Amino acid sequence: MLRSFTPALLLCLGITSATLAQPNPARPDLRQGAYFAEPEAARRLADTARTYTSRAAWEKRAELIRQGIRDGMELPQKPQFAPLKPIRHGKRQMAGYTVENVAFESVPGYFVTGNLYVPTNLKGNHPVVLCPHGHSGSLEGRTLETAQQRCATLARMGAIVFAYDMAGYGDAKQCEHKLPKTLKLQTLNSIRALDFLLSLPNTDRKRVAVTGESGGGTQTFLLTALDPRVTVSVPVVMVSAHFFGGCACESGMPIHKRPTHETTNAEIAALAAPRPMLLVSDGKDWTRNTPTVEFPYMQGVYRLYGAEGNVANVHLPDEGHDYGPSKRAAAYRFLAKHLNLNLDRVLKNGEVDESPNQMLDREALRVFTAEHPRPAQAVVGNEAVMSLVDR
Repeated sequence: MLRSFTPALLLCLGITSATLAQPNPARPDLRQGAYFAEPEAARRLADTARTYTSRAAWEKRAELIRQGIRDGMELPQKPQFAPLKPIRHGKRQMAGYTVENVAFESVPGYFVTGNLYVPTNLKGNHPVVLCPHGHSGSLEGRTLETAQQRCATLARMGAIVFAYDMAGYGDAKQCEHKLPKTLKLQTLNSIRALDFLLSLPNTDRKRVAVTGESGGGTQTFLLTALDPRVTVSVPVVMVSAHFFGGCACESGMPIHKRPTHETTNAEIAALAAPRPMLLVSDGKDWTRNTPTVEFPYMQGVYRLYGAEGNVANVHLPDEGHDYGPSKRAAAYRFLAKHLNLNLDRVLKNGEVDESPNQMLDREALRVFTAEHPRPAQAVVGNEAVMSLVDR
């Protein structure tokens, strides 16, 4: 999301010098930060790939990993969600799309907050795109320009888009962000956010995408791994064989090391196969090795399905850790291809033109205001929210 890592941002991400350099001795069951040296990570990934040389062998391994994620984050097979009764207000007409402020309960007492972007003049069923966001020092995500641009452009292309807050960000201030089970809470929120999107009229259940950057990239590949409704994924600047995420919302629960196996984010992202997936990487963070390590590995998994053409990598060696214009342009083209979106609507002289998008100030995108207060049943406080997650 930001082009450079300041000390404040690293702290916000949960990345300290110790996180970057060594494992966490207090939690040997966790894989956090830059857990492996890069050469070791590449070797381990290659060695692991050689253990499943057929589709059947991979699918056996994939199910082990998938169940390990569920067990590690204590995710029930059928979560007890609250009834889906969305709060919607503040609808605004833009150039080719509308923006609306939305909230709904995921687990009873916790509200997911975000903005819904819908193409104007809806006819027939449209694809849906879920947009989680990454970390920022401002504790804002969906209201930042990079997120608004992404959502507005996708809506102009014909997608129904929902951008939603990380725990502790934006309107989601019922608890702080870095809690022991934020990973579980945000995964539950992502599943329920997809439920919300698919409950809307004019949505196509066969065309469902998720894309986010950094911590939102982690949410992207985790939701894709766990929820078969996702048909296309674009994790941005996150998938790495050596880096496991530096925040509790990514690696604060033991999803990578189980009594039966160990895995990495590269293997977890590969659970998308054979569904279309684009890896967007850059040269200035932990995705710098994607063209030579993670992407060839992904191609090998997809090859087991005869679907090597469904996985792609756009690598930007001179860029940093963000979801900037060139990364968005790559995502638009991939999503247009696999969701049957109308890319021509956003092109000018053959290039993506985001200038018609109208940026709103963060107060206009707020869900909970004096006029629309947070519902009385909302539970507030770290311990209280965590007790909801444990039910």
